[in-house]
Amino acid sequence: MIKAGVIGGTGYAGQELIWLLHNHSNVSIEFISSHNYAEKEFAEVYNSFYKFMQDVCISILEAERKLEDIDVLFIALPHGKSFDITKKALNKGVKVIDLGADFRINSSEVYKTWYGVEHNATELLEEAVYGLSEVNREYIRKAKLIANPGCYTTASILALYPLLKNKLIDNSSIIIDGKSGVSGAGRELKIGSLFAECNESIKAYGVAAHRHTPEIEQELSKAAGQGITLIFTPHLVPMNRGILCTSYAKLKDNLLEEDVYKIYEDFYGKEQFIRIVKTLPETRNVRGSNLCDIGIKVDKRTNRVIVISAIDNLIKGAAGQAVQNMNLMFGFKESEGIGILPMQI
Repeated sequence: MIKAGVIGGTGYAGQELIWLLHNHSNVSIEFISSHNYAEKEFAEVYNSFYKFMQDVCISILEAERKLEDIDVLFIALPHGKSFDITKKALNKGVKVIDLGADFRINSSEVYKTWYGVEHNATELLEEAVYGLSEVNREYIRKAKLIANPGCYTTASILALYPLLKNKLIDNSSIIIDGKSGVSGAGRELKIGSLFAECNESIKAYGVAAHRHTPEIEQELSKAAGQGITLIFTPHLVPMNRGILCTSYAKLKDNLLEEDVYKIYEDFYGKEQFIRIVKTLPETRNVRGSNLCDIGIKVDKRTNRVIVISAIDNLIKGAAGQAVQNMNLMFGFKESEGIGILPMQI
C-alpha cells in the first residue's frame, strides 16, 4: 500500500484521478488539496462521492506540511504553478507525477515562448521523464518525476509514432486535426465554455498557436530522429469528454492499407490500452476508459495515410495515464485500477 497526495484535486482531471485512486487496491489517499475548496468536504464539491469519501480538502500550505506522510504526489495545477511544490516533494524523497505542463517541454526557452512563463525549475528538466507509457515504459519505471502528457498530445503522438519510427512518411507533410469535449478546457468559469456559447456549435481555437504543438513536435521528433514541424489545429465540440484526432501525412512509398495496419499491429500488439481497430474510431467507444483506439485509411489517389485516434481526455489524456505511470513507478500491475471497460452510452 502506497500513500498518495493530490494537489488540485477538485478540477476535472483531479476528481477523475481521485475516483481512480479511490478504487485502486494498492493506494491510500492521504490528502486532497484545493485552492478554491479548502476546508470543504470533497463529496460536497462532487456529490457522486457522497457516503463513499469523507475527506476534507486542505490548502496547499497544509499539503506541504504533509509531504513526509506520502510516497507519491500528483499535481493537477495550471502551468507555472508546479515548480515549488515539485522541488519540495522531491527533496523529501516523494515521487511526483505532474498532470500539468511545467515539465513536458525539454527546453525552458521553448516553454517560455509558448506558455509565457519563466521556467523556475530548469534543473529538473533533465530528470523529468515524459510519461507516455507505451513509448517510455522503462524510463518511467526508474523515474522520480513524471511529466504526464497532455490530452491532445497523447492522441496525436500515439497515432503517428509508428509511422515516424519506421520512416514511412514525409516528415514535412503532417497535419493534425483535433477535436475535444468541453471538459478539456477545465472547470474554471470561462465564457467560451458556457452551455449557451458552445452548444449547437463547433469552433477552431488556438490556430497555429496551441500550446500542445511543441509537445507533439518534441516527442515525434524523437521518434523520427530529426526535427519535426507540423500543423496542429484543435476544435471545441459540444460534448462533455473525449478527443478525436485525425492525422494526415504523405507516404514515401505506395503502401497498401493492410501493410500499414500490420506495422501498427506489430508496434502496439502487446499494449493493453491501445486498440488497432478496423472500423473508424469514435469517442463513445473509449469513454470512461484508459484506451486509445487507432484506425487507419490509405488514400491511394493522393498517396496519403490518414490515422484517426480516439481517447477519453480525462482518463488516457490525464488521470488514467497518471495512474498508469504510478503503477509502473511502484511495480504494480500496469492496469491496476484503470482496467475499466468503456461506457458505451
